[in-house]
Amino acid sequence: MSSLTRTLISRGFSDLEKCERFLGFAELADLDQTQLLEALAVADNPDLALQSLVRLLSAVPESRDKLRVLDPSSGRWVSNEPMFRLLGASEAMADFLMRHPEHLDVLDAAPSPEPVAVPAQHFQASLLRAVGAEPSSSMPIAALGGTEARIALRTAYRRHLCELAMRDLAAASPQAVMPLVGAELADLASAALDAALAVARHEVGAAMGDELVARVRLAVVGMGKCGARELNYISDVDVMYVIGISNPPGLGDVMQADTVDEARAVTVGNALAGAVSKIIYAPEREPGLWEVDANLRPEGKDGPLVRTLDSFLAYYHRWAQSWEFQALLKSRAIAGDQALGLEFEEAVSPLIWASSEREGFVESVQSMRRRVTANIRDADAGRQIKLGRGGLRDVEFTVQLLQLVHGKTDPRIRVPATTAAIKALTQAGYIGRTDAAKLLDHYTYLRVLEHRIQLVQMRRTHLMPTAQDQLRALARAVAGPLSLKRPSADSLLEEWAKVKRSVSSLHERIFYHPILASAAHLSVEDATLTTDAAKARLAALGYRDAAGAARHIAALTAGVSRRAALQRQLLPVLLGWLADGVDPDAGLLAFRRVSDALGTSHWYLGMLRDHQAAAERLCHLLSSSRLVSDLLEVSPEATAWLGNDKELLPQTFEQQWSEIQATISRHTESTDAIRLIRLIRQREILRVAIADSCGLLSQEAVAEALSDVDRAAVLGALMVAEAAVYAGAEVLTQVLVVAMGRQGGREIGYGSDADVLFVHRPLEGLAPELAGEATAQAKAIVQKMTALLTAPVRPAIQAERVLKVDADLRPEGRNGPLVRSLAAYQEYYTRWSSAWEAQALLRARPMAGSDDLAREFVAMADPIRYPLVLSESDLREIKRIKARMESERLPRGADPARHVKLGRGGLSDVEWLVQLWQLQHAHEHAALRTTHTLPALHAAHALGLVDDADAALLEAAWRLAGKIRNANVMWTGNTSDLLPLARRDLEAVARWCGYEPGHAAAFEEEYLGLTRRARAVFERLFYG
Repeated sequence: MSSLTRTLISRGFSDLEKCERFLGFAELADLDQTQLLEALAVADNPDLALQSLVRLLSAVPESRDKLRVLDPSSGRWVSNEPMFRLLGASEAMADFLMRHPEHLDVLDAAPSPEPVAVPAQHFQASLLRAVGAEPSSSMPIAALGGTEARIALRTAYRRHLCELAMRDLAAASPQAVMPLVGAELADLASAALDAALAVARHEVGAAMGDELVARVRLAVVGMGKCGARELNYISDVDVMYVIGISNPPGLGDVMQADTVDEARAVTVGNALAGAVSKIIYAPEREPGLWEVDANLRPEGKDGPLVRTLDSFLAYYHRWAQSWEFQALLKSRAIAGDQALGLEFEEAVSPLIWASSEREGFVESVQSMRRRVTANIRDADAGRQIKLGRGGLRDVEFTVQLLQLVHGKTDPRIRVPATTAAIKALTQAGYIGRTDAAKLLDHYTYLRVLEHRIQLVQMRRTHLMPTAQDQLRALARAVAGPLSLKRPSADSLLEEWAKVKRSVSSLHERIFYHPILASAAHLSVEDATLTTDAAKARLAALGYRDAAGAARHIAALTAGVSRRAALQRQLLPVLLGWLADGVDPDAGLLAFRRVSDALGTSHWYLGMLRDHQAAAERLCHLLSSSRLVSDLLEVSPEATAWLGNDKELLPQTFEQQWSEIQATISRHTESTDAIRLIRLIRQREILRVAIADSCGLLSQEAVAEALSDVDRAAVLGALMVAEAAVYAGAEVLTQVLVVAMGRQGGREIGYGSDADVLFVHRPLEGLAPELAGEATAQAKAIVQKMTALLTAPVRPAIQAERVLKVDADLRPEGRNGPLVRSLAAYQEYYTRWSSAWEAQALLRARPMAGSDDLAREFVAMADPIRYPLVLSESDLREIKRIKARMESERLPRGADPARHVKLGRGGLSDVEWLVQLWQLQHAHEHAALRTTHTLPALHAAHALGLVDDADAALLEAAWRLAGKIRNANVMWTGNTSDLLPLARRDLEAVARWCGYEPGHAAAFEEEYLGLTRRARAVFERLFYG
């Protein structure tokens, strides 16, 4: 094997003998062979590039100057890659350059890997000028006619086509740029029609009179791919012609000869339309561009070539078949009289979107697709990219059917281009994101195949080639110029087969079995819900307002949408699950609201249909929790979590903090950053609440998760506040937020505030005289942080549970400074603090801010909260404060037996008792040095401070009181520390606390008895 042969193989050449022969031609004799082969190797088909190069150099010797271009970045002469890519992709483009060497300068362009769209007006102006027409004229008329005009038009068109092909071939991703290429090809075709119409006015005017022609308005309406701006390189351009009459004002019966009636207008319109077709496609020295096909017009080939708008509308109202409205889906005014064309668009639009109401519409569309497949020749069936199974038509029909069915009520999806329609259907929720991504990827892949095949000879074909060298070239073309691998013919066929299987599967599932056509319906009574029997069944299920429930169900099931059809099928089951909750009526209303927000989304409908556990969970939540219902109404997308337990697991503090840091880095404005931080907090509260309701979290896990949520939000707000205060100012101090109370113990519930202390420490080395300014800066930071967490934001966050920051546990309470330095805290606690302040420090836990300052604060606080000895006076003071708190802080009129926080045997009793043991014994016993109540209680039990029975009783009372507190918020959405009196509220709380339905009385009795006994233990151990 010669070295040349090896080089040819390594460069991707196929016909080695033929290539060696071409390399020996005189046209290449003075070229460096190594450099030439490297240049040719960039082409998708190096063999074709070499052959076209030899032909071009032979026909146009001056084209030799185009082989190399000056690289502006390096200043060196390099091979003209765009030229070689073009020669290796399109023999037809090489032929064009040979016929018109005056356009060789097109090869001087340096296309970017990321092509920029060329405005449609550029093509229109260029082609109109080519035929001597004025682009700014409202009715351009060409100065050229006959052969001269046709050649000028076609030449200018192909120059632009050559420019576009070079940009297309240089694109880094052929699939990504495909929609842009299709749109430009359609714009170029529209411009060609405008220029052809200008020539037609010139020619017809010469035969029939310029004034007569000027009074006939002609609009060219594009159909199919041209109308949708997704045209192929070579394709028939489907059109319809609309005519109008433009008689000058003042002409009456006395000037009949000067007026144009409809019959004369039709004659002129036919002449213009016929001339346009010939100018574009009739045989000439410069070959025709493409056939202008008007067969989609009313009555097809048998119908008039041109019609008035009224004639079109009369036909569509009375005689049109369903497929004709499907064809109109892509109609667009593309040339001629734009105002008349837009009138046509506006007039037919309501007819298009009402067409799905026609009897048997879905079935007729499906039948048409089957007929298209059946008419494919057997010899071509396996090679069809467009019409065969898994081809382009499968994607297009699927998308169009969804558009026609749902577009009647949803203007968002009324877009003609297939790629844009897939995106719109996805955004509107009619196709799932996964399915849509596949459809879009497969469609663009198939269109790139089609484009590259057609580009070679500029012939209208949709068949996959069979020759191995053509398949290899096509494989490289689809992979793109940046592909690191050299794909083979076999890999192309394997990938194409895979795409066809996937498209066919999606098409079968979405197109032939849409829910709107196949979902089972309820009985007549259940579907209408107007009969007394249907309302009686609702009442028997537990709906108190059967008529109201019937209205909600009617709203959910009305229409022919996917959501309505699926919910007609599912509602009998869903109504039963909703009725299992405490308030079925509220649950059904909440379900309607969530469905209004999400009902058309594919994943939501799929979850309701395919995931029974998730659907049942949703119904349980909506009929049992106002908190979750309100939050889901604001964030309905969270219902997706119900089908995946992993999604319901609370995010760790680290995960939340990482997200918040990313948010802050992207949003420099404090208002924007804090709004997103608060949204993250609301989202995570919802996640915890749903996981709690599904039994996925223990009581301790709920409290810890909520504490992490608040900690992340406070830390984020502190960072935003510091950035705002420090901006443009000298940093004087560091700030620490210390959690207190239940927040410090990581024992909060859904309605808890954030009890905190604010600590600061001036920076090391700060001048003493700046101490006051450091304190002022710290105060500004904490005030800004508090405002960020609590102040209203714009736009408002609906159903937000604002985190209230409460600093009343600071030294001297509300009368004390909001923020103190660490040294000031040290001095205060050492000299002035009372027993209750030392007790409050038992739950002090650094929450946000400087880690070093946090360690120093803990070191300062430990000797105070874990004293060597608790004096008798301090002991008496603690007992006195507890007694006074019970009498003064209990809400007026509240039953002490039912108040879960301050009432007998409630949270306060257990916590104060545990904290008393900590004050008395934590100095000696490290196990008591914790901010958490239950671990401290367990440690006290282990140390013998409380016996088994009493410890178990105290823990049970504390747990149940905490559950009731959370259950109140979950049920009503509002914070309440009272065991409910109303039977329905008590039933709801009992269920949230783990009791079976109907056991509210037993739950109430158990709580009252448990807390009564716990109170007795408390009094004996605390006051004894």
